[in-house]
Amino acid sequence: MDISILKIVFVLSLALFLLPKRYQYFFGVVLHSALIAVSSFFAINAITQGQTMVTDALVTLLGKPIHLVVDHLTAFFILVVNFTMLTGLLYARGYLKPYHPKKDKTEMALHYFSFLWLHGSMLLACMARDALAFLLAWELMSISSFFLVIFDSEKQSTIKAGLNYLLQMHIGFVFILTGFLFAHVTTGAEFSFDGLAAYFQQNNPYFLFLLFFVGFGIKAGFIPLHTWLPHAHPAAPSHVSGVMSGVMIKMGIYGLLRVLTYIHTGLLPIGVFVLLVSILSGIFGVTMAIVQHDIKKLLAYHSIENIGIIGIGIGLGLIGLGQDIPVLAVLGFSGGILHILNHSLFKSLLFYSAGTVVQQTHSLNINHLGGLIKKMPVTAAFFLLGALAISGLPPFNGFISEFLIYSGMYKGLLAGNLFTAIIILFGFIALAVIGGLAIFCFTKVFSIVFLGSPRSGACKNAHEPAKSMLVPKTMAALVIIAIGLAPAVFVYPLQLATSVFTKDIQLIQGTIPVMNSISITSFVFLFLLGALALFRKFWLKKHPVDEGLTWGCGYTGANPASHQYTATSFANSIIELAPVVNVKKHGEEIREDEIFPKEREFETHSSDILEETMVSAPANKFIYLLEKIAVFQTGKLQNYLLYALLFLVAIFVLSLLKLM
Repeated sequence: MDISILKIVFVLSLALFLLPKRYQYFFGVVLHSALIAVSSFFAINAITQGQTMVTDALVTLLGKPIHLVVDHLTAFFILVVNFTMLTGLLYARGYLKPYHPKKDKTEMALHYFSFLWLHGSMLLACMARDALAFLLAWELMSISSFFLVIFDSEKQSTIKAGLNYLLQMHIGFVFILTGFLFAHVTTGAEFSFDGLAAYFQQNNPYFLFLLFFVGFGIKAGFIPLHTWLPHAHPAAPSHVSGVMSGVMIKMGIYGLLRVLTYIHTGLLPIGVFVLLVSILSGIFGVTMAIVQHDIKKLLAYHSIENIGIIGIGIGLGLIGLGQDIPVLAVLGFSGGILHILNHSLFKSLLFYSAGTVVQQTHSLNINHLGGLIKKMPVTAAFFLLGALAISGLPPFNGFISEFLIYSGMYKGLLAGNLFTAIIILFGFIALAVIGGLAIFCFTKVFSIVFLGSPRSGACKNAHEPAKSMLVPKTMAALVIIAIGLAPAVFVYPLQLATSVFTKDIQLIQGTIPVMNSISITSFVFLFLLGALALFRKFWLKKHPVDEGLTWGCGYTGANPASHQYTATSFANSIIELAPVVNVKKHGEEIREDEIFPKEREFETHSSDILEETMVSAPANKFIYLLEKIAVFQTGKLQNYLLYALLFLVAIFVLSLLKLM
């Protein structure tokens, strides 16, 4: 083709800036629908035909035709990206409505433009094998998401979070670029993903893998490469947070998986490394989530936790390949890859529900909320569904992916040696601890936000959002329930994606009888639950029911909000047991001789100890150095002329002494 499809999409997307505000959203929907239709066509064809799809040169870059490749792994990611972007787009209509009077036409157009190109760049990154095209898509993804993060640019904290995000994305970009260049220069092979195969065949894979792991790991949010994530998610609009957490950070996982398809030696050490980093990510992420007061920051740390769970599955899969334990490889990769889909569903649902709460209460602090289940029962139900799913409880989708990982570890214990058994045991313990802490955290956040009594006036005028904001939640909820109740249906596309690594499309089918048993058990459980609910309903019809305030323990005369658990008190046990959460208490202590304590304020603040030591401390030292150097910036012309003269003298002396 003489005209690149990228140019066509770019020209069409520029029309967003010309349209009136009331038409911009709908035109954006048309463009997104076109992207979804075309890319899903290739993905579904790749899955149904059971083979890799190579398109004609639909894209040209610097005059060079770029072929887009859709194998089973790419097809899986395309469908996940498209579904989450669709729900995010549908949610955005109602969420952005309050912004229309405050934002001008250009600002709204820039937001829709960036949202469209975030979608397109993720699809292109999944399909591109040429390194230049991939890096272009990767950079486009970072820039477009940066503009989405700083949508509330009136807030200084939002700009700071956006710049921090953009800087770290470019650090990751440098590592990825270095990895491609190093492989290209070392072997002379083509500058592409396929060119990595020559390097990994001829050289030790560890150094190059580490370069890519850092580059892609920053995007994914692995510990300790996560420090942008807890700031960018809370700063972004909720539909952007849902998309970034649901699919954008998974592009880091995609990049790692794509690189791993070319590595066939040294898989055991790489697998152990990925597993250990993932265990640290999962435990640190969920522990930090527990002590957060900001509901979106809490969900952001849970993204780190779930990246850890995905990484545990991938790490176990690599260990299975390295130790020639097929069942561990297949079930490890299957659980990790399925969790990519599962996390995109329940995390976007949680961010959409949290966004509704924030929109109605204008507060991110869960200590200011309470009792919202009475005013927003549908939102509460969706949030509860997402909380149960992310905690890995049946009969929802999070249980299925974690069950596959557990099954792989159990069967791997029986088939492996002592070393493998010890490594798997660490995975067992870590996954169990992560699951238990996740239940603890979401018990806290749901009970404090939705149960009890309002803790402030923020909840006074809260109500259910527009119906358009309930549609995307319903879509995500239905798929969450479908995977939980009928997991065997999803085995076929999952086995194709897994076969990219294991070359086995039969072994995972052995889990179908177990999946069917899970389905039957889940339906029986739901039937019994429904029967119990009906019995209760008919029984209460014949017996009078008195309603009143919750028992106040003899203190009903005071403000009920002052006699409830807060986020801090609920998480106090974790604060005491886990110094890594770095919680600092601010307030005047009550003395033992103070019989009638005076009124006082008390609050806690948690900071990320890894961010403080690895980012803040070096940055502060660099700023201090710049401040010292700034003494030369006098603003006087004669001083600047003197600097130039001194520089010329230094050059002359060094040349005279033959030091240059």
